[in-house]
Amino acid sequence: MAEADDAGVLAIAIDRASCLGCLEKAVLFEALGATDRLASLSEGHVSSLIGRRYSPTVAWNPSDLLAAAERDMTAAGKRGSGFVRIGTRAYPAALAETSRPPFLLYYRGRMPDPDAPAIAIVGTRYPTGAGLDEAARLSGAAAEAGIQVVSGLARGIDAAAHSGAVEAGYPTFAVLACGVDSVYPQRNRGLASRMIETGGAILSEYPPGTQPLPFRFPERNRIIAGLCFAVIVVEAPERSGALITAQFALDEGRDVCVAASRLSGPRSAGCERLANEGAVAIGDIRDALAGRFARATACETT
Repeated sequence: MAEADDAGVLAIAIDRASCLGCLEKAVLFEALGATDRLASLSEGHVSSLIGRRYSPTVAWNPSDLLAAAERDMTAAGKRGSGFVRIGTRAYPAALAETSRPPFLLYYRGRMPDPDAPAIAIVGTRYPTGAGLDEAARLSGAAAEAGIQVVSGLARGIDAAAHSGAVEAGYPTFAVLACGVDSVYPQRNRGLASRMIETGGAILSEYPPGTQPLPFRFPERNRIIAGLCFAVIVVEAPERSGALITAQFALDEGRDVCVAASRLSGPRSAGCERLANEGAVAIGDIRDALAGRFARATACETT
């Protein structure tokens, strides 16, 4: 096995180990350096390396982890997918700065351009027609302004946001709550293919074969927010998952905006609450950019 392939298998095997945080996985990767050292690693040695008692939810079996990782590497080569590891140049810098970045970010397509800003456009799965139109309009305008559009590929506002960028001929990126070897919901498989053809990608912190269980959707929302300088919520009722994305953005010091045209809509109670709490109501993508540049200027002068 080539050295680069060996490092890749090691990274995926460590990523598949349960009950380890990103930093702990990075510590193991740097300490081990090669798959043969993982193969002989005991559960007690893991505890010594990470500085706490390691209690995995499944029996510790490094041979199984390595076998699964080798299958992942082989399958990735066939489907044109890959992964980036935190601490490497290819890993998105904005995501690495967050409080809980993933150790690996898997992708199918092309990774986001590290030199171009990204914005998230999110909202309810059950929007109004006007909400769909607004999501597509804002997305297309962002893409044409050189801003990469990120969302979650869910039905409704997310799909409209991706479609707006694709129709404008620009890359857009979806963060999934499952592995990149599948697309959820299946109804958006065609959209995902068009996204990849347009230079975008589907992304996930989860290894291939991971199923889209309910608890994984809120978790993936932190990555949507973490990749971007701002989150725009187009339509969202109370208790919408889009509000979780907005909260992650606030926690990480990112801007949160709401679509001004949809504040009085029947599916926008959550957006109204965000606006009342200080989210900026925008009518044009330039309004979101203005907030970003104002923040940058303020930082430079302090």
